Amino acid sequence: MPAMAVKNGSRPPWVGLGAAVWVQMAAGCGYTFPLYSPALKSALGLTQQQLTILGVANDVGENIGVLPGVLCNRIPPWGILLVGAACSFAGFGALWLAVSRTVTSIPYWLLWIALVVATNSSAWLGTGVVVTNMRNFPLSRGTVAGLLKGYAGLSAAVYTGIYAGILHNSSTSILLLLTLGIPLVSILLMSFVRPCTPASGDNTTEGGHFLFVQASSVLLGLYLVITVVLDDAFSLNDAVSYTFVGGMVLLLLAPLGIPLKMTVFPATDKKNGPSAPVDPEEPELKEVLLSKSSSSVILRSSQELDDASEMGILLAEGEGAVKMKRRPRRGDDFRFREALVKADFWLLFLVYFLGVGSGVTVLNNLAQIATASYVEDTTILLTLFSFCNFIGRLGGGVISEHFVRSRALPRTIWIAFTQLTMVFIFLLFASAINGALHASLALLGICYGVQICIMVPTASELFGLKHFGVIYNFLSLGNPMGALLFSGLLAGSVYDEAAARQHQGDVGPTVASCVGPECFRLTFLLLAAFCGVGFLLSLVLTLRVRPVYQMLYSGGSFSTGRSSGH
Repeated sequence: MPAMAVKNGSRPPWVGLGAAVWVQMAAGCGYTFPLYSPALKSALGLTQQQLTILGVANDVGENIGVLPGVLCNRIPPWGILLVGAACSFAGFGALWLAVSRTVTSIPYWLLWIALVVATNSSAWLGTGVVVTNMRNFPLSRGTVAGLLKGYAGLSAAVYTGIYAGILHNSSTSILLLLTLGIPLVSILLMSFVRPCTPASGDNTTEGGHFLFVQASSVLLGLYLVITVVLDDAFSLNDAVSYTFVGGMVLLLLAPLGIPLKMTVFPATDKKNGPSAPVDPEEPELKEVLLSKSSSSVILRSSQELDDASEMGILLAEGEGAVKMKRRPRRGDDFRFREALVKADFWLLFLVYFLGVGSGVTVLNNLAQIATASYVEDTTILLTLFSFCNFIGRLGGGVISEHFVRSRALPRTIWIAFTQLTMVFIFLLFASAINGALHASLALLGICYGVQICIMVPTASELFGLKHFGVIYNFLSLGNPMGALLFSGLLAGSVYDEAAARQHQGDVGPTVASCVGPECFRLTFLLLAAFCGVGFLLSLVLTLRVRPVYQMLYSGGSFSTGRSSGH
């Protein structure tokens, strides 16, 4: 590709972004738990509480990313992806052996560990592609991170489409696909996910390229929802199902259309003629890849950081943070131990724990919630949640970015809004109104996605980027902690008690199933109360951090009108 080599002096970053879309889709394996959890429960004779504890393992593995976060600066991306592939093969392979009854003596505790290992592949694969692509697009890191996170949210719909369309709702088949398919995708694409000379950000077509990828992702989401609904409604034959999956693959290939277009029709800069090499001294490029071999991004100076408003969502260092020797203030760079003693840190943790922990409780128990609501097939429900989760992630980033720049409105106000909405959603779940399940789940998916999206930039704006990795990963532990307390202990025990009441007098070792609104009503009411507390805490947090956002976005570091140094 000689044209692109002229532009970047090496492999174009868009090739790596296109490959990252596939890896990120594969990395969404944690969302597939509702597809095989009923078979796991039946094969092992588990109670609902035991099953939800396995759901906790699913969330623990998916959210423990400290180790890959540390190693991504020490080993190349292909090494990170290779570890993720190995985790998937070993973990999902053990689950397949259990569900297929190939091995009948796997103890429960070993399966718990296997599920942690399996879903921990998400952390390795996600870290490898997100960090690499953010460095390859240093002036568009927020856009790239949001885009890849959005594709991760769609992965459940992709897996569900394959599960329903060509695997005929087979739990053993989906586990075999996860065991072999994720390593295959990772190994085939890991050579493309690698550092390259970063995009300069001065190409007028770059914004259009990102818009094209975002539009294709939305189109993919709509396509997945429509095809799953059609397959469920009309019981399509194999030929049509394979055609639908083929269309899905074509939409997944859409991001690769950008490097293809750049090769066939190389861009021309109006001032400099054909695409010129990146000038490392250009003032617009505040971070430059000085060493291709190590791929480390060097910050040129604190003054340059102050002027880099284009980096937006992920450049959140306070003024003077680099040279400061006093204790940091909100908006400055915090060490992890310094953040731990701040009230804002624990408020943000509690808000995330209550909101996302409540949402993941529904996701982990989705198959049983569907059964209790007399819905036999969970594929449409999971696809609907996946699409709305994706919309929440993509839309939450866009809306919060608009208002934070136009009005310096703290992003946490949107967490407050979604948690208040979740109070009414859980009350709607508890009411068990006919036909309300799908609408409730769709709204919950949007709120869940918004909170996951907004926590990332909020943490960076309050505590800086220097130690952002460990701070962000610690805050992310709110997800598995919520799963443990709300799903494992609360929902599981309430369900089992309701099932025991329904099956009093039954004879035999069969595992009791619960049907009817009483199976989860108490759980939903308590989750509504927890979200009410989260709403109040998020309002308190919003009021506390408003001065930080006024400083950063109203004449401070990120003000669009700031002209320091010019």
